[in-house]
Amino acid sequence: MDQAALLKEKIQNGFIVEGVGDMNEEYLKALKQTLIIVGDTELLSVPPLLTVYDQAPTLNNKITALAIMQDEIGHAHIAFRLLKDLGEDTDELLYNRAPNKWKNPYAFDFELSNWIELGVFNAFFDRAGYTLLGDAFEHTSYGPWKRALVKVDKEELFHLRNGEIIMRTAMNDPKLQEEVQKAVDWMFLMALEFFGVEDRLKSRSAQLEYRLKGRTNDELRQKWLSTAVPFCESIGVKVPAHYDEEQGKYVLDVPFPCKFDPVNKKWLFDQPDTWENVIKRFKQRGPQNERFVGRIQKGAKELEQLRKEVV
Repeated sequence: MDQAALLKEKIQNGFIVEGVGDMNEEYLKALKQTLIIVGDTELLSVPPLLTVYDQAPTLNNKITALAIMQDEIGHAHIAFRLLKDLGEDTDELLYNRAPNKWKNPYAFDFELSNWIELGVFNAFFDRAGYTLLGDAFEHTSYGPWKRALVKVDKEELFHLRNGEIIMRTAMNDPKLQEEVQKAVDWMFLMALEFFGVEDRLKSRSAQLEYRLKGRTNDELRQKWLSTAVPFCESIGVKVPAHYDEEQGKYVLDVPFPCKFDPVNKKWLFDQPDTWENVIKRFKQRGPQNERFVGRIQKGAKELEQLRKEVV
């Protein structure tokens, strides 16, 4: 049995990896890729929220939104600190990477339009984070990350509950119901894209074989649907999905994936798409990608320029 197969067998039998000395190159590469995606996602969730947090209807709402953003920065810090411990140059990653090289979800490259969208953002996208990171907390073989996720898991649940409260409150106001539905119409499928390509198209299995995650993309998508759809139905929001008794799973009522109009934030259901094209869209990034990454990097770049001028 080769070294990779031996490590995989140990991990499948419950071995917890504590440091680089316990890893092979394949494990280390898969772990770094995972943590970069997590760190980018957590950090780049903040700029969209900042676009509308000042529209909070009450001081308590504003304090809650700021607390959520502080949490997200803290979650990003965990991921990047772990990457630093694994030998990555995190300053390079954070402050010198080109905007289109960041691995945050496509949904985070858009400004939010109003306070209601912030609520749906929390209810849908933080639910996706809770689903993904909850799975990692339950199954990951990397000990330092598993311990850190105890904190992250609880805070992501707080975030999604805040979104549910905002949505439920708005649906009790006839004047705001249309705004909720409008936000859901573009964010629902965006959340489903968080989980990646369909299982049948996925070529890499290192995350599962080394137990960096426990469930497949489609299984995680089903887990998200199993709580998001009932919640939306309970408050009177229409979603393009339902539970199919015969199949024993949630199914979508629209093509997925399909083309998306980024200018109007609208799905083009009459134009089904391929995952290959979706990945191209991800790599092209959304309209606010440069601006949002620039906001993250601005202070470091200004400080570096000041140092050059002083010298």
